[in-house]
Amino acid sequence: MNTNTGRDQINIPANEELIEWLASYGKTKDGGVERLLYTEAWLSAQNALKERMESIGLTSRFDSVGNLFGRLEGSEPEADCVLTGSHIDTVRNGGKYDGAYGIIAGLIAVQRLMTEFGRPKRSIEIVSLCEEEGSRFPITFWGSGHITGRYGLEDGSNIQDHNGISLYEAMKACGFDPARYTSPVRKDIHRFFECHIEQGIVLEKTGSALGIVRHIVGQKRFTIKVNGESNHAGTTPMPFRKDALAVSADIIHFITKTAASTHPDLVATVGQIRAVPNVPNVIAGEALFTLDVRHQDNDILQEYCEEIHRYCLHCEAAYLMSVDMKPWLEVTPAELDPSLFQLACHTADRMNINARTIISGAGHDAQVFAPFCPTSLLFVPSRNGRSHCPEEYTPPEELEKGIELLTSMLYQSAYV
Repeated sequence: MNTNTGRDQINIPANEELIEWLASYGKTKDGGVERLLYTEAWLSAQNALKERMESIGLTSRFDSVGNLFGRLEGSEPEADCVLTGSHIDTVRNGGKYDGAYGIIAGLIAVQRLMTEFGRPKRSIEIVSLCEEEGSRFPITFWGSGHITGRYGLEDGSNIQDHNGISLYEAMKACGFDPARYTSPVRKDIHRFFECHIEQGIVLEKTGSALGIVRHIVGQKRFTIKVNGESNHAGTTPMPFRKDALAVSADIIHFITKTAASTHPDLVATVGQIRAVPNVPNVIAGEALFTLDVRHQDNDILQEYCEEIHRYCLHCEAAYLMSVDMKPWLEVTPAELDPSLFQLACHTADRMNINARTIISGAGHDAQVFAPFCPTSLLFVPSRNGRSHCPEEYTPPEELEKGIELLTSMLYQSAYV
């Protein structure tokens, strides 16, 4: 199979042209993109994609929550379809490539296959998933979660954005009235392929053109609260203090030190901290901080978190203060399909693409699809590892490598 068909011959827009086109929907003043779920920019982008899908000969449709599908019908319509795509939503003032690249890659790959090989055996569908980021409402993977049965409509009840607008109200305003909801669960997906930017610096630092993802890390998040005793900063001797912030610093140091010695791939982050009363001349009577832990092996993840919990109990006894470690997010690690992983590795090698195995430290829709159907996730490099910001960038020639590999994978899955 030749995936290097000239663009001029088959009139397919360049990847950078389509990236810029999609970025115009929700463009911010400093060059970023903001497309939050069920906003005007989000709806305009989905409708524009729908029109483009139809313009290249695909049959398009929305499901009940706003996932958009463009279908190239196969000669064996009863066979399960091959699905590719990513999410259309962004973080606040995010970049042009996160999510959008996976949709654009699918559009280009399918148009190339249509032009060169015509109708496939299995139907191919491109999906623009309605939501992944959790940027507007406190729920993530609203798109892929509905396709795979992880969510139902009831999971959106009592959820509001920071302006007090409910998820159901926002759905209805965009034409997806919850009163007309029908289950979007799919039972006809043969394979799912997602192309994505790495959002890290490994590929760039190692000079790799592509990353073939084997595992997506699991995540555990906690809020740790230390209760001490507020008192005068000048008149309370050090031995008699119950300083919640000082105890928090002890725990945070242990978190960092233990993460470094547990496993090279384990990462632990204290990203948010609050002290009460948070004034210069008063000992903190309360301190609250978050802990985010990630690793691809659930046993290592669990053992590390248990060790941190034991240390919290130790501090509670040693300092005579209460230390509460409360979990609020748990995401199971995902191993992507071994056969598709090998297929991607062999195909990249055959195409002389410099690819390497990589672990994804961020969550992706592929993580939701992985337990549901055979799933593959491909990364292209991120310039300086930047993502979730206007500076997010991947050069067109590096985007092209991902599209070439995706095109070949789709061909082998739908045409052969």
